[in-house]
Order: sequence, then structure tokens, then C-alpha cells
Amino acid sequence: MRILFIGDIVGSPGRRAIEELVPKITKRENLDFVIANGENTAAGSGLTSALADQLLSYGIDVITSGDHIWKRKEMVESLGSDRRVLRPANYPPGAPGFGYGIFESKSGVNVGVINLVGRVFMQAVECPFRTVKEIVDKIKDKVRIIIVDMHAEATSEKIALGYFLDGQVSAVLGTHTHIQTADEKILSGGTAFISDVGMTGPFDGVIGRKKEQIIRRFLSQLPTKFEMAEGDIQLHGAIIDIDDKTGRANSIKRVQEKLGE
Repeated sequence: MRILFIGDIVGSPGRRAIEELVPKITKRENLDFVIANGENTAAGSGLTSALADQLLSYGIDVITSGDHIWKRKEMVESLGSDRRVLRPANYPPGAPGFGYGIFESKSGVNVGVINLVGRVFMQAVECPFRTVKEIVDKIKDKVRIIIVDMHAEATSEKIALGYFLDGQVSAVLGTHTHIQTADEKILSGGTAFISDVGMTGPFDGVIGRKKEQIIRRFLSQLPTKFEMAEGDIQLHGAIIDIDDKTGRANSIKRVQEKLGE
């Protein structure tokens, strides 16, 4: 089983990268399943139902998200209409939508996907550690391959979750910071880990936004409109090779693909 996990898709440049690069990577890498974090797809913040459908039509099998999933009212109202679009599982009871699911891959093997959001430097939500343990215990008899998107600010929180889940899930993959880290590894129990898979969008800017506006904000500390950057569009993520029978990861490698190359 070969799974591609794509980092935060940012605005229309990110969508272009998905449309053009995902089919190519899927064919070249013989992928069975594709997951992407889509919480910044709508103009750099949030997601809409129409854009979710668009991403799914480009070859993505499941869309995960994070704290920005609540930015668009129409998305909040439609969460739950398509189980392939997830919101973090550790929001309080009663939050709309689904935080995890079990999905069939192209090869016919089921894949469990769990979406979490961190608490360090972020909102005070339910404990991601206790929440994910409850979910894993619930689905582990139904599916061997389980992928966790840990959408969090602090690397320490992500690393701790990786060790906490080592041997219980196939991969713990970090999102949110938009900067790909170089700490990919297979933990001792067979769980693939990376602190952050990165971003998919324009890299001629600051985490997807025009660099001039970001610099102005840092210098002035005044409210500044942040617009999408446009140049150097790339897709960042990770490919995990997993044993179908045991759910253990065999390898993890970082992906960095430029649009137009």
C-alpha cells in the first residue's frame, strides 16, 4: 500500500498544483490512496463544498483539515454531507461533521484516516491524545492501516503524539506550519512520522501570502490585508509505503514537486 499525504493546500495556486501534479505523481509512484489537508483551499483560509468537490475530482480520496475549517459558514453547514471531508476529531461533542473514517483504496484495502488538532499555542479543545486513543481502539479491529493528521503548531506536541501512537497506527503526519521538516522516520513500533509535511501552493511568499504584506505587518504591527502569493508553485507532502497485512510502515519519503517541471 502506497499512500501520498499532501500538505496544506493554499488558495488557487495550491488547487492548480493538485489538479496538474496529483495525477502525475499517482501514476509515477503507483499510489493506492491520496490524502490532502484542505483547510486553506479557499483564498488561503477555509474550505467550501464546491472546492472540496473540486479537490476530490482531481484524485484526492480524503480531505483533512484543521482550525480553519470553521472559517466558511457554508462549509460548517455542509460538514457531514460527505464523509470524505474531515474536521478535527477532538472538537467538543456536537461539532458538525466527522473526525475520522474508514475508506476503500484503489487496491481494495481499507484505510482509516483520523484528523486531530493540537492545543499548544492553539484553541483549548479536547485532548488529542485521549481522543485519538479512543478512536484507534474503536476501529483497530476493522482496519489495519490507520493514518493520523496531527494539525498542530508545536513540534513537541506532534512528536509526543507520534511516540504515543507508535505501533498502533501506520503514520502520524504533521500539518499546519506550512514548512516541511526533515525529520521523517519510522519509529521503533513501525509507525511513520514527520513533524510537518509542508504546504502546497506559492512559495514565493511567506507561507503562501505576499511577502511584502507580511513584512509590512511585522514592521508596523498594524492590521494588514494578506493576499495570496503567486510564484514558485509547489506540492509538498510525503509518500508512505505500508505493509497491507500488518499496517506497519516500510518507508516514508518527502515529496517536493514544482509546477511546470
